[in-house]
This record gives sequence, structure tokens and C-alpha cells, in this order.
Amino acid sequence: MDLQDQRDLLLLSELDRDGGATQRTLALKLGVALGLTNLYLKRLARQGSIKVTAIPRNRTRYVLTPQGLAEKSRLTNQYMQYSLSYHREMRGRLKQMLTCLDGTNGQRVAIYGTNELAELAYLSLREMNIDCVGFIDGNARTSFLSCPVYSLEGIADWQFDRVLIADLEHAAACEEQLVQSGVPREHVLRLALPE
Repeated sequence: MDLQDQRDLLLLSELDRDGGATQRTLALKLGVALGLTNLYLKRLARQGSIKVTAIPRNRTRYVLTPQGLAEKSRLTNQYMQYSLSYHREMRGRLKQMLTCLDGTNGQRVAIYGTNELAELAYLSLREMNIDCVGFIDGNARTSFLSCPVYSLEGIADWQFDRVLIADLEHAAACEEQLVQSGVPREHVLRLALPE
């Protein structure tokens, strides 16, 4: 699913939920400039996915057409398939990476991050009977998935064999933070971005 389809799905979902939403509100939800939101809405109107009405003259209302509802359903289905495929791929990659850990070199793993990838990593560790000693995160959380959450300070004193980085986009920066905190580089596991 490409970025344009994701934006279309988000716009159609928001307009279905609240047809009176302002372009400014929609721009904030999309994370794009107001002018781009205007272009996206005009494109959806040209495609026949939405109907634009003015009530009163200074307020605009967007109504999904039957074609727009069908497009929203198609995009939702496509997004679900994409999400499940991504989930399966990441679980497979995590399991493949974790197979290098055996009883001698890594039965206790800390996970760097408290996000969806960290949840997948946690589930993969559990399936492979590898202990998760906790999560590392800079937020004020004290637990995540019933495990303790620690800050980077004092991490070198922890009892773990490996640290798994659960952040694809910032993995290199996370690895450097771990090394600067006293974790040997060879004890850091990280996934590469999918191609």
C-alpha cells in the first residue's frame, strides 16, 4: 500500500466520521501542509469519491459518495492485507535473527523500545523460550507487557546477554546510545529496514 493510498484512506475515514471537518484539521491529521490537503480533497472530488457542499458560504461540508464508500472499503481491505503481511514478515525476520541465540550466548534479552515492533519482539522471544528481562525506553513508563521498563542509565549493570533494538528507523542512533551507555556492540541485535 503506497503513501497516497494511505492518505486517501485516512481522508475518507475522517470525512466519513466528520464531514464538517476543516481542511486545517485534516491537514494536522495527515501531517501535511494545508495546501496539499486542499489538493488531495480536490482530487477525491474529481474522482467522484466525495461531494463538496458549502453550508453557509464560509463552511464546507464533505460527503462521501457511494463510489467514495466503495473506495474506502477497498483501501481498508488493502490496508488490512498490508498490515498482516508486514506483521508476518517482521515476526519471521525476528525469529530468524533470534535463532542465533542458544543457551550459551543469549537466553536473556532486553528490548530497546516500547512500540508495536517491541511487542512483536516480545512475542517472538516468548515463542522461542528466551527470557525478556525488560524494556529500555526514555519515557516515564514503569512497565510494558508486564515487564519492567528502564532508562539507559545504569544499563551496563543489568543482567542480560543481548539487547534487541525494536526501532527500524532509528536503529543506528539507538545502537550508538547503547554503546555509549556501556553495552558492548557485539551484544546489540538490530533488524535492517525491509526492502
